[in-house]
Amino acid sequence: MSDETKHNKLTTASGRIYVENENSKTVGPRGPILLEDYILHEKMAHFNRERIPERVVHAKGSGAFGTFTVTHDITQYTKAKIFNKVGKKTEMFARFSTVGGEKGSADTERDPRGFSLKFYTEDGNWDLVGNNTPVFFVKDAKKFGDFIHTQKRDPFTNMKSPTMMWDFWSLNPESLHQVLILMSDRGTPDGYRHMNGYGSHTFSLINSKNEKTFVKFHFKTAQGIKNFTDAEASAMKAKDMDYAQRDLLESIENGDCPKWNLRIQLMTEEQSRKVEFNPFDLTKVWPHSLFPLIDVGVMELNRNPDNYFQDVEQAAFAPAHVVDGIGYSPDKMLQGRLLSYPDAHRHRLGGNYEQIPVNRCPYAVNNYQRDGQMRIDGNGGRKPNYFPNSFDNIEIDESYREPSEQLESTIADWYDRNSKVGDNDHYSQPRALFRDVMSEEEQTNTINNTIGAMSGISGPMREVIVNRQLCHWFRMDNEFGSRVAEGLGVDVNAMMESMNVIHD
Repeated sequence: MSDETKHNKLTTASGRIYVENENSKTVGPRGPILLEDYILHEKMAHFNRERIPERVVHAKGSGAFGTFTVTHDITQYTKAKIFNKVGKKTEMFARFSTVGGEKGSADTERDPRGFSLKFYTEDGNWDLVGNNTPVFFVKDAKKFGDFIHTQKRDPFTNMKSPTMMWDFWSLNPESLHQVLILMSDRGTPDGYRHMNGYGSHTFSLINSKNEKTFVKFHFKTAQGIKNFTDAEASAMKAKDMDYAQRDLLESIENGDCPKWNLRIQLMTEEQSRKVEFNPFDLTKVWPHSLFPLIDVGVMELNRNPDNYFQDVEQAAFAPAHVVDGIGYSPDKMLQGRLLSYPDAHRHRLGGNYEQIPVNRCPYAVNNYQRDGQMRIDGNGGRKPNYFPNSFDNIEIDESYREPSEQLESTIADWYDRNSKVGDNDHYSQPRALFRDVMSEEEQTNTINNTIGAMSGISGPMREVIVNRQLCHWFRMDNEFGSRVAEGLGVDVNAMMESMNVIHD
């Protein structure tokens, strides 16, 4: 048997054979990821080092400085100083980006948009690193590198490949919710000013009594949602590949400063144990009817960077960077990003990346980190580089101690991310989005965009991939599946018979 035809065992880079390549090892099905899951670390660390020096994802972006102003009191939920009084203003920086394209790509590609914010608070920098969508394609960080590979270039042709994209999506129905949004006109927003931003993950708020409440962050554009149709986006790509950059830059230069309204959804720990869906699943949203939006404040971008490279290209955001009063959750994608993002920045910008002005906390930074490339802050001078010591005046403030957490299990294992009741429902939320939220025009555009995108699938596995994805569309909505199948010239009856699929 030749090397090309024999079945090879899955191994680590060191040759260790392993089994779990899709599920991270956690404490219970919804518990935190264990540090010992070396396979996750190896996959993400290698993934972060695949491109030099461009960002692996979100390579092309735009950014601006601004302020965040509190308009409503939420101190009953959080002790974070950024929210400690109505009228409080905090300096901040925002970076928007496409996800899959390189630095020279067009701003109007059909792609999610990064929506990353850095707030310079007196308790340290708080980074909220999200997208213009409330959900994502996968729910476990172990799958992230594989997904991004499908959005990049084929290793043989060195070209973008619709076949790779749809092959992955059709094999991972958890992606359906985000794919539906991507195929809608929200997949081609009209610049960055007319799109919403979401923290996407579930985070937590902690108040002065150390009481925890889970939270979702929503930044709603005050300019109103505005999208390109597929034809308009393609036309703009030919006309101005830097459209979104130009639009943001010129609007701020002309004094037309864009704003977003921060609103949050809240869920108690008790509610999180009772809801029918997994509230820590990044492929799901929290229904607004059950968890209504609460007003918090206003973000305004009002100053362009004087040097793009210094501030936008070197800006580094990490969801690990929270502050007192804001915490994490058992969201598996979030847990993976806590490790992955700082690691990516250390690779791309160096171990002292947080000393770069746009990333530097403007308030006190006291620790025992020393040396490394590009150390520019005096390197601690004559102060000792170890702790504890008898010479400096750095103290531990016990009032900042985080509360202990109650875990749901004492059993560590690689839990199937879709095994629990409700976690394997990949269709009801996309169905509600298509049927109940989209207008008739939006439905038609989404169907046509899907037909156009799936028409690019090619090669010997084309029929298998098309039929597999059509099955997911039919499970979501019969009309959607039928119209896409018709647009692709697929005989639905023959397809269903061949794949033995029953749909509602």
